[in-house]
Amino acid sequence: MADRSPTSKTKTVRSQKISMPSSDAEHDESRDRALPIRSHTPGHLSSKSQSHSRRKTSESSIRQRSQSVSTKQVHSTTVPTQPLPGSKSFPVGNEPDNTKDSASVSTDGTADGKRPTNIRSTSAIVSKPPSSSATPSQGTRKQNAAPRPRGAYVAFPALQDPKNAPDVLPAPSSGMYWSRAPESGAAHTPLRAHTMTLIGSNIFVFGGCDSRACFNELYVLDADSFHWSSPHVVGDVPAPLRAMTCTAVGKKLVVFGGGDGPAYYNDVYVLDTVNFRWQRPRLVGDKTPSPRRAHTACFYKNGIYVFGGGDGVRALNDIWRLDVADTNKMSWKLISGPSSGSPSTDNKPKARGYHTANMVGSKLIIYGGSDGGECFNDVWVYDVDTHIWKSVTIPITFRRLSHTATIVGSYLFVIGGHDGNEYSNDVLLLNLVTMTWDKRKVYGLPPSGRGYHSAVLYDSRLVVIGGFDGGEVFSDIWLLELAVHAYYSQISHFTIEV
Repeated sequence: MADRSPTSKTKTVRSQKISMPSSDAEHDESRDRALPIRSHTPGHLSSKSQSHSRRKTSESSIRQRSQSVSTKQVHSTTVPTQPLPGSKSFPVGNEPDNTKDSASVSTDGTADGKRPTNIRSTSAIVSKPPSSSATPSQGTRKQNAAPRPRGAYVAFPALQDPKNAPDVLPAPSSGMYWSRAPESGAAHTPLRAHTMTLIGSNIFVFGGCDSRACFNELYVLDADSFHWSSPHVVGDVPAPLRAMTCTAVGKKLVVFGGGDGPAYYNDVYVLDTVNFRWQRPRLVGDKTPSPRRAHTACFYKNGIYVFGGGDGVRALNDIWRLDVADTNKMSWKLISGPSSGSPSTDNKPKARGYHTANMVGSKLIIYGGSDGGECFNDVWVYDVDTHIWKSVTIPITFRRLSHTATIVGSYLFVIGGHDGNEYSNDVLLLNLVTMTWDKRKVYGLPPSGRGYHSAVLYDSRLVVIGGFDGGEVFSDIWLLELAVHAYYSQISHFTIEV
C-alpha cells in the first residue's frame, strides 16, 4: 500500500480522508516559525536531542499541578490545532485534535507554578521545538464534548423504545455484534490516549486527555453493570498524563512514562486498587529507560517489558524490563538496545510509537505503529527468553497506528486505529498459529472510526472506551459481543512459530 504525501492543507472532517502538510511540524498560530530539517531515516530526526536538564527546570512546577488538577474541570489554558496523521510526513504518536494541542519534544517550561507558555503538542515522538515567543491561543471545547461536573451522577438510561430504535439487522448466533453500552454512575470527561486495565470485574481508566487538557483522574467501570465510579485517591498522585502505560500486577496498577505537552517522563507509579493509594516505588540500580510516550508494556514472569515509544525527538525501539516481584522496590534492565543501523542489518523492527504489543507465553508480538514518517503494517515477534527478534511474513497486510490489539485465544483482535489515510472502525483478526489476517462480518451498529481508544476483554465481549476520530474526543462505551468467537479463549495451548 503506497504512502501518500499530499501537500495541501484541509479542514478535518469525520469519515473523510485526511490530507497533510508536507512538514511534520504542527500547524498552529506559530506556523511561521523556522522548522527543523526532518530526516526521513526511520526513527530519526535531524535535530539533536534536547538536554534532560532543561526538563528538570519545569518538572517541579508541572508536578505541583498534579495534586490540584483533579478538582479543576476548567483550565484557563486552551490548546492549539495540529494536523492529523495521514501521510509520510505526520508526526508519529500524534494524539491529534481539532483544537490546538500540540506535543512536543521541547521542554522549555516555567517554574512559576503555571503551565509552560510554549505551544503544547500531542506528538509523542517527534515535533519541532516551540518558539520562545509563542503563547497559547484561546479556544473553546466542542459543545458535545464538554464534561459534566466531577461527581455528578448519571442515572441508568431507560430502555430504548423499539419504535425509535435504529434499524439494525439481527445477528446469527455465530456472528459478532456491536452495541453501545447503557452506562450510569459518575460522569467523566471524553478521553483519548488514556489507559484501561482490567482487575477482576472492574475496569480502571486512568489519565488521558480531551480536546483541551490532560488529566490524572481515575475512574472505575463495573464491567457487569457499566456503572462508573470516581474513587477518592491518596498518596503520591502522578502528574496529568497521556500516552503512558498501565499494567496490572496482582491487585496493583503500575504506571510508566507518558507526559503532557512538553513534558516526557520515565517515572514509575503504583496504585493499590484495594485502598486507592498511589506511591512511587524505590528504584534500585543506575539504569533507567529514557523518558517516553506512546510505548507499550506487557507483563511476564514478574517483569514488565516496555518497548518503543518516542522521546519527542526520535522514535525508539529498545526493550526494557522492570522487575516488579516487589512493587515497593523495583529495578530496570535493558533487554534489547536501540538500533545501530538499518532494520535489515539489525534484524529488529523500526523504531516506532502508537503500535501494539501483546505477550503470548515468552513471545512479545509487535504490530503496526509509526515512526513519524510512515504508518507500519509489519508484525514482529521477540522471544524474551532467547532475546531473538523475528519478522513475520504475512501475504496481506494492514497499516495501523493508534489501534488496539487484544488476545482472544489464538487470535489477535485489532480494532480501529488510523491506516495512514483515515480513521477506521474495522475489526481485524490475526491468526497467531498461521500468521494470516482474517476479516469477519460484524453485525449491529458499529462505533465510528477512531484511534487512541482503549479496549479490554471481559467475559465474552470486548469493551472499548473513548478515542478520537479527527474531530471529536469520545466518552462512549462500545461492546463487541464475540458470540462463538468467545470460545477462542478456550484455546490455551498453542505456540507461535516464526
